[in-house]
Amino acid sequence: MIEIKQWGETILNVWKNGLFGMNVGQIIAALAIFLTSLFLRKSISKVVVNRLKKWTQKTETQVDDQIIDALKSPLNLLPVILGIFFAREVAGFDGTFLARLIRSLVVFGLFWCLFNVVMPLSYLFKKLEGVFDRSLLDWFFNAVRAGIALIGAATVLEIWGIRVGPIIAGLGLFGVAVALGAQDLFKNLISGTLLLAERRFKVEDWILVPGVVEGTVEKIGFRSTRIRRFDKAPVFVPNTLLSDNILINFSAMTFRRISWLVGLEYRTTIPQLKAIQKKVDSWLRAHKDFVNPPEAPLFVRIEKFSDSSIDMMVYCFTRSTKWGLWLEKKEELVMAIKEIVEEEGAGFAFPSQSIYVEALPWQEGPLSCSPQEEKKDQQR
Repeated sequence: MIEIKQWGETILNVWKNGLFGMNVGQIIAALAIFLTSLFLRKSISKVVVNRLKKWTQKTETQVDDQIIDALKSPLNLLPVILGIFFAREVAGFDGTFLARLIRSLVVFGLFWCLFNVVMPLSYLFKKLEGVFDRSLLDWFFNAVRAGIALIGAATVLEIWGIRVGPIIAGLGLFGVAVALGAQDLFKNLISGTLLLAERRFKVEDWILVPGVVEGTVEKIGFRSTRIRRFDKAPVFVPNTLLSDNILINFSAMTFRRISWLVGLEYRTTIPQLKAIQKKVDSWLRAHKDFVNPPEAPLFVRIEKFSDSSIDMMVYCFTRSTKWGLWLEKKEELVMAIKEIVEEEGAGFAFPSQSIYVEALPWQEGPLSCSPQEEKKDQQR
């Protein structure tokens, strides 16, 4: 009974005098304020965002709308900070822990806003895309975001009395040790930066590095570049291989070439050859999808006598560099050439060989060309 009485007296003492200098009423009020702010944080931030959006909708630019969207998540933290602050004031708690916690949350919220706003603000620098590749600009703004995150973390550590200087010095020594063992990593980082600065290629370009890879660029990373081959297999290529080797960027072509040798039969006459050459040349010059001089060379010429044909060279360029459209234009040209050759009564040559036999193994002299002797030889 005595223990129960002592326990009851303790409960009454806590109710009257509270804990840490706060009575129970203050504690309950502080908890109610904090829980209310925690429960209403999304509703409050939504009201603030909607009010800000009404102002931004009056402007023509889309950047301010993107900035408001980026601030949605950090604004959810604002009611929580206010709830902790007012709960502390109501409770009358003067401890340094809550003071540091509130300051840390304020700093965290500010740097979170800055971190999220960097990318929307980067689109204000679109004019720089004429000088620098967009991927290089993305790298730069990602580095800015990383710098903001580091400064914010250092500020929070200083609030809690943790000195950042010795940590940075230690990291510097650690960085030197890592750099000695990660030379290839840094070479690839530098190579990736040079690739973007030189604008050798960009995402979605079709490139070829002889002996390394051929395909479409999907992502340019800090250390490697992901290239999708034409069989749809991804290839991760270290940036040094792309910067130190010869690289062909097919997507940078102004026009796309067609170079053929069309073999005509030897029985084709001179008037037929001239007519075929002239009609093919006129067809190419009249077609809007093929490039005319002086923009690009265009040649249709009777070039040479081959083993079994008279060769006509067709050398031209299509305006489209995309593979599918280029194949369509090649197909049109094939059909046109065939139609022209058939209109002129000529034909296409095909490889053939003629064998001349001077003597059979069982004959000492030359083979007779008379039909009777050939018939005898066949009967043998």
